[in-house]
Amino acid sequence: MYNIIIQNFIKGMIYLATLIDYKSFSPILQEYASYKLAIQGCSQKTVDEYMLDLRTFFRFVIATKQNIDPNSEDFLNIDIHIIDLEFIKSIKTEDVYSFLMYTGTTRKNMWSAKARKLSAIKTLYKYLVNKRCLMDNNPVANIESPKPKKTLPKVLTLEESLSLLNAVKNDKESKTTVRDYTIITLFLNCGMRVSELTGINLSDIDSQMRSLRVIGKGSKERIIYLNSACISALSEYIEIRKNSKYEKLNERALFLSKQYKRISVKTVQWLVYKYLDMAGLESKHYSVHKLRHTAATLMYQSGEVDVRVLKDILGHEQLNTTQIYTHVSDAQMENAMEQNPLSKIKK
Repeated sequence: MYNIIIQNFIKGMIYLATLIDYKSFSPILQEYASYKLAIQGCSQKTVDEYMLDLRTFFRFVIATKQNIDPNSEDFLNIDIHIIDLEFIKSIKTEDVYSFLMYTGTTRKNMWSAKARKLSAIKTLYKYLVNKRCLMDNNPVANIESPKPKKTLPKVLTLEESLSLLNAVKNDKESKTTVRDYTIITLFLNCGMRVSELTGINLSDIDSQMRSLRVIGKGSKERIIYLNSACISALSEYIEIRKNSKYEKLNERALFLSKQYKRISVKTVQWLVYKYLDMAGLESKHYSVHKLRHTAATLMYQSGEVDVRVLKDILGHEQLNTTQIYTHVSDAQMENAMEQNPLSKIKK
């Protein structure tokens, strides 16, 4: 079961990697992508997702005009290189509403996917209207984003977190156990993103190993302070790193692959899936990002961390993003029920 999951995961990553061909986009869309990257400082991943969403949107508009079935193979072969300024100007508000309806009913997109697609469309028109002054009318200006579905973040319990750490410690076959244990420890204690972890350099660690620097979303820097568990794991890993072939390569990255290069996001995702499976947690569909959720939830519920402090630890822009971790646990609710003065009254 584990091998099948990993194989499908790798296939999916390879498939996504082949989707982005910026030459297939028209010059006006390529210009927009460059603006998002160079001026707004968005990550390549964010821009790629926006461009994929725009490609789907414009294909839908063309398909609607030419009576092409959106579920057919012909839909996937629609050439969007023809999308010029005049075509974009011709799009009406109702076209966007029809597209959002299509994404929800036919493509079964959840609110978050629909919101991102609408955001991609909105930012394109905002760029053309406000930044480039190429258009006077913005057909999407008054379209509201889909309301988020309020769901609690999926997290590991304290016991499951310990099981995961023990799974790494007890892995006798791996030659990278110390490295992998350090990675899992940082995820569960610091709540960093996978891109932040893979981007850490040796020089980002404080000389006294009290903190480290990470680059978050939008290339924003923040300092993460290290607790005893992180310091212990990092110290052991760095000591091994210094006394190995790694040190002779003059590689800046903290975490290295078996090829002595900076560890990739895909490799980290793979090893997390591996140890989740070894800990018997695979069936619960956890992921790397769920470890970030776990760290935040454990800090808030067990450590009584103020939500504003938690916001800075996680690198959130808005406080309401952090407030998803302030949900009440089952144990807290059970305890609250016991506090009722009538709870001991029996017949």
